Amino acid sequence: MLRSTFKALLARKLRLLMSAMAIILGVGFVAGSLIFTDTLGRTFDGIMEGTVGDVVVQSENALMMGPTGPSTTLAPADLDTLRALDGVERVDGNIDALGVFVVGENGNVVGGQGAPALAFNHNDAPNQLGEEVLSYEEGAPPQGDSEVAIDVTTAERAGLSLGDEAQLVTSGEYPEIRAKVVGLVQFGEGGMAGASIAIFDTPTAQKYFLGGQDGYTSAWVTTAEGASQEDVAAAAADVVPEGFGAETGKKIADESADQIQEALGFITTFLLVFAGIALFVGSFLIINTFSILVAQRGRELAMLRAIGATRGQITRSVLVEALVVGLIGSVLGLVVGVLLAVVIRTLFATIGLDMSGTGLVFSPRTVLASFAVGILVTLLAAYVPARRAGRVAPVEAMRETSGANPESHPVRFALELALFVLGVLAFAYGLFLAEDREVWWVGGGTVGMLLGLAFLSPLLGKPLIHSLGWLYRRAFGSVGRMAEQNAVRNPGRTAATASALMIGMTLVALMGVVSASTKASIDKQIEEQFLADYAVSNAIGQPFSAKVTEQIAQTPGVAAASPVRYAPAEIEGRRFFVTAIDPESFAEVAPIQMIEGQSTDLDTDSVLVPDDEHSGRSVGDALTVEVGGTSREMAIAGFFKKTPSLGGFLFSLDGFEKSGLPPADNLVYVVADGSQSTEELRSGLEDVIKDQPLVTLKDQEGYAAEQRQSINQLLYLIYGLLAMAIVIAILGIVNTLGLSVMERTREIGLLRAVGLGRGQLRRMVRLEAIAIALLGAVLGISLGVVSGVAIQRSLVDDGITDLAIPWGQLVVFLVLAGVIGVLAAVWPAWRASRMKVLDAISTE
Repeated sequence: MLRSTFKALLARKLRLLMSAMAIILGVGFVAGSLIFTDTLGRTFDGIMEGTVGDVVVQSENALMMGPTGPSTTLAPADLDTLRALDGVERVDGNIDALGVFVVGENGNVVGGQGAPALAFNHNDAPNQLGEEVLSYEEGAPPQGDSEVAIDVTTAERAGLSLGDEAQLVTSGEYPEIRAKVVGLVQFGEGGMAGASIAIFDTPTAQKYFLGGQDGYTSAWVTTAEGASQEDVAAAAADVVPEGFGAETGKKIADESADQIQEALGFITTFLLVFAGIALFVGSFLIINTFSILVAQRGRELAMLRAIGATRGQITRSVLVEALVVGLIGSVLGLVVGVLLAVVIRTLFATIGLDMSGTGLVFSPRTVLASFAVGILVTLLAAYVPARRAGRVAPVEAMRETSGANPESHPVRFALELALFVLGVLAFAYGLFLAEDREVWWVGGGTVGMLLGLAFLSPLLGKPLIHSLGWLYRRAFGSVGRMAEQNAVRNPGRTAATASALMIGMTLVALMGVVSASTKASIDKQIEEQFLADYAVSNAIGQPFSAKVTEQIAQTPGVAAASPVRYAPAEIEGRRFFVTAIDPESFAEVAPIQMIEGQSTDLDTDSVLVPDDEHSGRSVGDALTVEVGGTSREMAIAGFFKKTPSLGGFLFSLDGFEKSGLPPADNLVYVVADGSQSTEELRSGLEDVIKDQPLVTLKDQEGYAAEQRQSINQLLYLIYGLLAMAIVIAILGIVNTLGLSVMERTREIGLLRAVGLGRGQLRRMVRLEAIAIALLGAVLGISLGVVSGVAIQRSLVDDGITDLAIPWGQLVVFLVLAGVIGVLAAVWPAWRASRMKVLDAISTE
């Protein structure tokens, strides 16, 4: 039996390789995701381990700081106190700043997406590994406020060399800095994952980033030989100022790496979801392929039964074939996974997360996971056809045909129907009854309906194909009739093939509806709430210097410039992103709908609370708020209606600064006073920001377009990943048609003998492929639209208030399905037309 199995495999190499393609693509995404994630982890582990001292003294809430770090500092006397502790060899003060970008020779900032732009003061403090953090590849450390050192990679990308003048933009008191490049530095043995680094001497860093005060944002304590780092950290924690803490560098490195991994974990989840979709779609292709192979080998399997093969041997024979397919798919999938990891790493490098300094990490878990997934999915998909093969009776060997279209079992049909009904019930519950986690109910219901529809598609497919057949008969006559009959001859096979495409089209249509509704909601909200003439913001969402806002306010023709700031905060033990505004000017550009209290009562020590946080609270109640490392009690000044533009707790600008956050704005609304023409006002505002490459000026339409752009980018990425499922669906149609042509070899020979031309034969196969593709597209788009509408309705409270169905896109998808059918039929149609008539007629 084993010899017979391998002979059968070698006789069907091409069709089994096509089946393996589904596993190759799915396993490739699994392996690529794991390789990329492990590489990402090693990169950040190296960075975290190399950028901490033996003991680090820093703000207790350092990872919750605003974009430019804490404004509270360590004084020189604090460092002297640390130096006096037992077990301390040296103490070095550090000045750290974020958002300090180097401007390239093309006028654009280097990086700006993904990885941060960092600035430090120069010192030679060793890290916890006993090594210098930065080494000077060329030049020397900077001295004075006219000199700077930058990292080698940033210098190359900016087109800068030693002796050149560098332009830097910051979000601090000095929006623009110009300094001579006197040094080029390198971090450790690799890069900083795309982060750019600028180094100043200590007095200059204090001038630019600490308002000139003689202090430090953190300190590294180097322990003496034989001293316990834990003991030194404990002693340091007792003497540091309020708001600061001391921990060993190893503990901070581990915690920081874990937090970064957790923050970036969505990348792995995101990629693995699409790998799961590919494997799920691929399972339909595998089931279909093995079902057809078992049906075509009916007489062969029956003969084996007749000469003594048991049911178990027949079943195991088919499963061995599946095992070989799974092994081949997993091996090739690993290769594809490596290539995919390289591609993903390259794509991330284009947005600033450059990991070229770290080699790809190919861990044992990647190999084990890839083989486990590939083989398990293949064996599970082939199990039902294998069981069916084992039930072939010896008497089948005496029949002319093999019964390729078994009737559906009543129990199986009942289970399939129950799955669909449960999906509908969960869907309806989430849409109409659920008060919490509506999206989860709707999503789970959609999955249930999708699976149920895939299983029930043989019943649903017949009316659709007959409707299409009505057009076929009128447009193509007898050729159209035969194409229709071929498509419905085996409804289970046709439906299984169409189901793979249906899944992909469902997800594509669903994402189209959700994204179109999101963009429509944004447009409406901006139209209703954007009362300003212009908005000034950073193109990458980071803050810019409040000095820019002051200059905007002084521009002729400007009546008001209302800044908005964002920062992470901890309120009553929960983390939020909070907003700071100027209540008086903000009311002119985006009215606040108050439920209780007055927005004008918002002062340094009060906060406005969104309505979804109203429960159990009243005006005047105290909240424990920690922002910028400072924890204090703040009074509730009122409650307001939450909107997408005002989604969190509201503070005053002075309240932010009192909490220790530096004055840096994320957005400025500009209102004209009418004294200048539109062109003059715009020109004046552009003059203010001309030296700030990241700061952009937008009118209402431009602001809306900027908000839509991020949605479009995500949508295109999702469409690109879903294309993998579509490719597998195309392979399924090719595979089904190819096997169908082989199955009908004798029939095709007879048709050719009675006068059917080669062109007519190719047309018949193409029409059959189009029918299969359109069946999957119609079912998928219909379910996708229904699910998209339901998800939009469940997200109304989250700001997606307007339903928009992209009918134009859906029509394009339907047309593309027809094109997919034509392309999928090319090889099977060509093969059918090249058959020799006499050989085909004599085929058994």
